Formats: sequence, C-alpha cells, structure tokens
Amino acid sequence: MDEPLHPSSLSEILDRTAQIYRSRFLVFLGIAVIPTAALLVIGGGVALALARVGSLGSDANGLMVAGVVGLALGMLGLLAVPFLAGITALATAAMNHAASRAFLGQSNNIRDSYKAVWPRGWRYFGLFVFQIVMVWVIPVGVWFGLTLFSAVLIPVAVATGVDPTGGGLLFVAGFVAVCGLVAFGCWISIRMSLAFPATVVEQIGAWDGLKRSATLTQGSRGRIFVLYFLGVALNWILSFAISIPLLIVMSLVPAANSPQHAETAGMIVLIVIYGGAFAVQAFTRPVFGIALMLFYYDQRIRQEAFDIEWMMLKAGLVVPAPQPETQPLAASVAEMSNAESAQVESIGVTEGTAQTSAPGAPNPAPGGGDGPDQ
Repeated sequence: MDEPLHPSSLSEILDRTAQIYRSRFLVFLGIAVIPTAALLVIGGGVALALARVGSLGSDANGLMVAGVVGLALGMLGLLAVPFLAGITALATAAMNHAASRAFLGQSNNIRDSYKAVWPRGWRYFGLFVFQIVMVWVIPVGVWFGLTLFSAVLIPVAVATGVDPTGGGLLFVAGFVAVCGLVAFGCWISIRMSLAFPATVVEQIGAWDGLKRSATLTQGSRGRIFVLYFLGVALNWILSFAISIPLLIVMSLVPAANSPQHAETAGMIVLIVIYGGAFAVQAFTRPVFGIALMLFYYDQRIRQEAFDIEWMMLKAGLVVPAPQPETQPLAASVAEMSNAESAQVESIGVTEGTAQTSAPGAPNPAPGGGDGPDQ
C-alpha cells in the first residue's frame, strides 16, 4: 500500500471499500458466490419441494407422499445446516484474508484466499456458530419462550376471570420485549463485528478474536451500526430493483395469467424472487467483508499506532522476530523488494503475531498464533 495510513472517517472507509471492491471485483465476487450458490441450491430445492407438497391433495396418497418428503427434508436439514455453516464460515474467513491483502497492496486470488484459511477452518466454523447463536438463536429462543409463556398464561387468566390483556399492558410488554431483543441482537452483532478480521489477520483463537473485537470496536460502534444500516438498505434496494422488473415482465406474459399455467407461473415467480435475493446477497457480501476489515485496521491505527509501526516496517527500522512457518515472499509480492515483502507479510499476512525488536515499538497485535497464512 503506497498511500500513508491515517485514521479514516466513515465516508473515507466507504470510499476505500468501493475502490478495493471495484479493483478486485471478480476475486471478491468469486469468494462470495460459493456459499451463496450452495445456499441457493439447497434452499431452492427445499422451497420447491414444499411448494410441490402443498399442491398435493388431502387423500391418503397425498398425505403419504407429504410425510415421506417431510422426513427426507428433515434428514437433509441435519446434513445441510452444518455444511452451510461450515462453507459460510470458510468463505467469510477467505473474504477477510483477501480484504486484508488488498488493503496492504498485495496480490491475491480466489484459490489462494481459500487455501490460506483452510488449515484453520474449524476455528472459523466455531467462531461463526458462536456468532449465530448469540445474534439469532438466543433472541429468537427468548422470544419463543415468552410467546409460549403468554399462550399458557392467557387461558389461565381467562379462567380465573382476570383480563388477560391487562388494559393493553400485555401488548406494551410484548412490544418492549421485541425491541429489547432486537437491540440486544444489534449490540452483540456490532460488538463481535471485528472478530473475524482479528482472528484471520492476527492468527489467534476464536475466543481471543471475540475479545479483540470487543476491545477494538470501542469508540466506533456507532459508525459500525451506520455501516450495517447502509448495507441492509443497499440490499433491499437492489432486491427491489431486480425483483420488481422481473415480476412486471412475468405479468405481461399472456400465458402466465391463464388458470392452466397458474401453478407453473407461481413456481417461476418464486424462483425469480428467490434467485434475485441470493444474487443480491452474493453481490453485497464483499461490501461488509471489505468495510469491516478497513474498520479493523482503522481501529488499530487509532488505538495501537499501527500506522507508525507500518512506516517503521517499510523503512526497515523494525525487524520482526522470525516465525517458524514463514515462507519466502518475494515471489508472491513482486511489487515490493524482498526485505519489504518479508516485513509486510509479517505484519499483514502472519497478521500481527510477531514481536518487534526495536525499543518502544508498538506491538502489531496481542498474542501469538499458529503461523502465517500459506
């Protein structure tokens, strides 16, 4: 990276995100397409199967077929959920690896990004599952528990002659509970937003990555919330921009409005909407990955003087301690000298695990790791 590092505003981070995404569009899109395509194929197959079951009659044969299909879908879900979680976690780590190398001005491609994170795949899988549990499973579980409790409490209250609505208090309590659960999900998601960048860059464990994220996000959680809000808005806008024109075209086809083709037209509409949503997801996923990586480095600049250390490394004033798994770097980073390549890879790709030898020089990252990305 030739331009000097400095603390960036949100607008500068967004602008830099667009520049990096545009300069390596095919790399980032290729990384994002893999988990999106897997989810599209599996989810689309399940949706079509459910739609087909819904069209069956209520006779004995229809119920038997529905039961067999439901059992098959249940068994498929037991295998598909861990598979989708694993491939999504690996893709997220590969996205962060590619974004880190792009930020530091190093070359990368789809294969190398996945290859670099593959040896530590279980670590990223555990981190991804923990994030899903904290952001989605716990709030949804609490809401389900409250709903079940209300379903039991209301009949008891009616039987005892008590107004179950409490003069509108039950509705207010439910609304407050929903807002609280949504707020908790947003807060924990922002708090853990830099866990993947920290884990990938610094080669630390999943739990250490979560602690690093909690520390690094301090002072910038409002900016990260704005980033999430803008990303969700972009996703919705693109989804409407793709789906609505396609639906209009479908409605203009004469055969689509006939009763004979109603079921087929419904299937096509479902596929169009479903496919458009996943195409948008594949397109917007790199935006979050790149932007969060830029936030990670920006927070390290603000909190740990990463920009000063970077300049010292490029000037040869700090010599990182050798790592046991370090490989020759001159061939992979042709635009830098051999000495600069080794220094850059130690801070950018082995990602902050080395200790500096100069007195008073800031440490790139806390803790050690299990070696650099290969």
